[in-house]
Amino acid sequence: MREIILSLVAGLIVGILFKFLKLPLPAPPVLAGVLGIVGVYLGGVLGEWILNSFKG
Repeated sequence: MREIILSLVAGLIVGILFKFLKLPLPAPPVLAGVLGIVGVYLGGVLGEWILNSFKG
């Protein structure tokens, strides 16, 4: 739970800083970004499962 809170706080700080500096946000559109992150996570989990399946 601590990791989630720290990630959220870091993201909020970066977002606020970018807005104050009038820079574009370093993130893709909301839904596409979230789905991309979920896809990367699930791909990592699936890859680990595949590697563990063929180990022994």
